[in-house]
Amino acid sequence: MDQKYREAADYYGFNCTGCEDNCCRTRFHHYTLVEYVYIKEGFHGLENKKQDEAKQRSLAICRKTDEAHENETPLKEMCPVNFGNLCVLYPYRPMICRLHGIPHQLQRPGQGILNSPGCGTFSLRCHEKKRFKFDRTPFYMQMAALEKEMKQAVGMTQKIKMTVAQMIATF
Repeated sequence: MDQKYREAADYYGFNCTGCEDNCCRTRFHHYTLVEYVYIKEGFHGLENKKQDEAKQRSLAICRKTDEAHENETPLKEMCPVNFGNLCVLYPYRPMICRLHGIPHQLQRPGQGILNSPGCGTFSLRCHEKKRFKFDRTPFYMQMAALEKEMKQAVGMTQKIKMTVAQMIATF
């Protein structure tokens, strides 16, 4: 996954730095137990001080998110594991964090091919380049297989829909 992303980014000459619309401020939901466990593993590898700070940030973000939802106001909070514009869980980051920004396609069962143009920063910097074929479908299929296997192994049937802040708040 990381290799394919790097291929696409290199093709476009795209570097994900210096972005005004930082994707770490995007409220992504994650849907897999696999990613939850992986993030938890990375979190527990942090020094205690970083864990405490990330946990406090997560709890604050969850409160602000609940308030914003009640008031129907938008909210763009920095991810709680972003310290000084760097992800302290970078090796353990979720799939969407690994794949975000680059134009891609996704073949959804029974719905045809979905094409995405990439993030706004990508569009500004690289809009003139011919499109590189970056198909996310195999990664989602592999993740679905891992998820099915893990849920069966632990006897879990309920679905997950959590942000990184919500996950860390449970650790």
